[in-house]
Amino acid sequence: MFTKGQIIFAVLFVIGFAVFTFRSYAKDKKLHQKNYKGVKWVAIAFVVFIALLFVIKKQLNY
Repeated sequence: MFTKGQIIFAVLFVIGFAVFTFRSYAKDKKLHQKNYKGVKWVAIAFVVFIALLFVIKKQLNY
C-alpha cells in the first residue's frame, strides 16, 4: 500500500516531530509552571462535572 520511501519519511517525520515537541516543552517548562498553576484543578472540576452529568442521566433514564 505504501512505498518504502513513504514509510521511511513517515517514521522520520514522527521522530523529528516528537523530538521538536519535547525540546520545546522542556524550554518552556518553567514558564508553564508559573502561568498555569491552577489548571489541574479546573480540569479535575470539569471531569467531575461531566461524570456527574452522566450519573444524573443514568438515574433519570433507568
